[in-house]
Amino acid sequence: MKPALFLLAFTALMAVATQAMGDSIPDAPKTAHITRDTPAPTRFVVDGTAIVDRGTEKPVYLRGMGYSPYLIGETPLFGEPPGDDARYAEHLGLVRDLGVNYLHVFPLLMPKGFFTELDKTDLVYGQDIWVMGGAPDFLDPTFQANTITQIKAAIDHTYKVGRPDRLVLFSVGDELHADSIKNTDTRHSEVRDYNGKHIVVANRTPTEVALARLIDAGIDYELTRYGRRHLYCHTSWTHVGPLADRPDIEVPRENVLVPDMGDLLCMNVYTYARGVQTSAPGTVTGSTYQGYLEELAANAHMPVLITQVGLSTSPIEPKPETVPGFGGHKIEDVPKMFRSVWKDIRTAKGHEKFAGMVFFELHDEWWKSGEDHTDSTRHEADDPEEWFGIYAIDKNNKLAPKGQIPETVRSLFAEP
Repeated sequence: MKPALFLLAFTALMAVATQAMGDSIPDAPKTAHITRDTPAPTRFVVDGTAIVDRGTEKPVYLRGMGYSPYLIGETPLFGEPPGDDARYAEHLGLVRDLGVNYLHVFPLLMPKGFFTELDKTDLVYGQDIWVMGGAPDFLDPTFQANTITQIKAAIDHTYKVGRPDRLVLFSVGDELHADSIKNTDTRHSEVRDYNGKHIVVANRTPTEVALARLIDAGIDYELTRYGRRHLYCHTSWTHVGPLADRPDIEVPRENVLVPDMGDLLCMNVYTYARGVQTSAPGTVTGSTYQGYLEELAANAHMPVLITQVGLSTSPIEPKPETVPGFGGHKIEDVPKMFRSVWKDIRTAKGHEKFAGMVFFELHDEWWKSGEDHTDSTRHEADDPEEWFGIYAIDKNNKLAPKGQIPETVRSLFAEP
């Protein structure tokens, strides 16, 4: 489809889709589009509800793995990049053996050694750009300026150290906090529209406008500085939308976040998450996970990427009454869930709109949740965030498989 024709069709379809999801203004549907003068990316482009690799002119399905290479004793919480050593040969060797074709990379400044090893593979990657999800006001000028500076630094690093020809997307922000969304929307209730150089949104929440501003700034900087751009998204989670008709989401309907202010819809969708557990059964598997995916697909008119799904194998489930499912899973039970979600997404009604799924994560992250400077030296039994890996880290900082979890991923990613 020609870019101009696609843009007109996309704008009309998104007006319907966003009204069906998080519409908070009756008779005034939320809209979002990329301006027709904005150049398409060089390699990975959107064609309808598919991501197409211009190198092959074929749609891609991203069989992904979340990747943060910090090992025991290392943490990003004080601004340090991960070490630059032999770990990347080990890690990427395991990744290739799993059948992964896409890495969703979290550190902003991956070292040269990572990209040297990446060159030895056919892997592509996406770059997460961290945004302070708990900021008190996403439209605060200082917050916007500081975040845009960080976005620019991530883009610069991609071109100076990274591999722009291997990059699929930039994700601006990941899982904004419900209280921060409500606070931003209350403070700036009059802010509903944004006419950026590349992103135009109307009848939106103030938080959605804040994200549109950040993504617009990223696209503009990349085009101005480097003469090309990549795909852009914001990664959201089911706790705050985009599906509004759930009794357990954490924001009122008027604050529901629809993350469509970019090229594709990126969503972290966990089996036990708010909004998922209360979904209708799926049409094929009968699971609420598939039910959520099907409603998401029915209301989306851009590619959908499931950017995180997984289970924490922490020995202790810290909050079984208030956050059931967050931690405490036995290693031997995880393969069944992985097979279930893979079947859910591959057989869901509207499955053709899904551009891929990313398991979270390659290995356990000891540094979370960063209670103090020594947190990265302890694997805390009651902190589920430290235990999502499909590999553990042994005493020599090498990766050790957690039971049959890696083999399960390998078998699933080998399927058509």
